[in-house]
Amino acid sequence: MPDPLNCRELVELVTDYLEDAMPPAERARVEAHIATCDGCDAYLIQMRETIVALGTLPADPLSREAEDELRTAFRDWQAGQAPQP
Repeated sequence: MPDPLNCRELVELVTDYLEDAMPPAERARVEAHIATCDGCDAYLIQMRETIVALGTLPADPLSREAEDELRTAFRDWQAGQAPQP
């Protein structure tokens, strides 16, 4: 039997759990933990509610400059470079 999950591990795995992007055995560990931990069960409910709420917000278009800055920052991050001010 795999080791039980602790709360910190659940927080790290919650995105994969909600996106159904984890192996069945890992999913079972998450579900076993939330079945016995009221705090993590509440956290999971809050995360689901946040996702639903954010999905209803209209998208604000970015300015061309802001979009370019974000792309540059992301490329620099991928390349391991420090962001440029």
